[in-house]
Amino acid sequence: MSRIGNSPIVVPEGVNVEINSNELVVSGKLGSLSQVFDGVTLSKEDSVITVSRNSESKDHKSKHGLYRSLIANMVTGVNEGFTKELELVGVGYRASNSGQKLDIALGFSHNIVLDLPSEVKVETINEKGKNPIIKLTSHDKQLLGMVAAKIRSFRKPEPYKGKGVKFVGEQIRRKAGKSA
Repeated sequence: MSRIGNSPIVVPEGVNVEINSNELVVSGKLGSLSQVFDGVTLSKEDSVITVSRNSESKDHKSKHGLYRSLIANMVTGVNEGFTKELELVGVGYRASNSGQKLDIALGFSHNIVLDLPSEVKVETINEKGKNPIIKLTSHDKQLLGMVAAKIRSFRKPEPYKGKGVKFVGEQIRRKAGKSA
């Protein structure tokens, strides 16, 4: 039994939901998102969406909670949006942006220039004496997570000194160095 799949999704004011044969389109003040689904049935009554599975097969059971979570994220995204912040920890690590181009210096022989999708807004915060922060905002949670993971993959935090690109608030498992 999927506990997540059975909980209803409340649609707030200002969010429009259209259910076609096997596609859901959610639009709001921040944008519009669509999702193709199969194995589940969506029903909308007043301002509540419920997800029910077509059969008790393993495939349909696994999709039940997945599609409910995806739809809830779409509704939240077009209404409020999502934000992820990445922190650059290390001497000489810098970040700057011009429009949708993100320029990061991570200790390599060259800077990394990344073209971000138009749905993701980027802002860099550089304060003296503090680590640079890259702030990403979007209405699409899935795309935002992919972009943040891509930036983090350039220099993952290492366990000895803690240098690298990490999420703000992320705890890095530290290791003791060589014992002399």
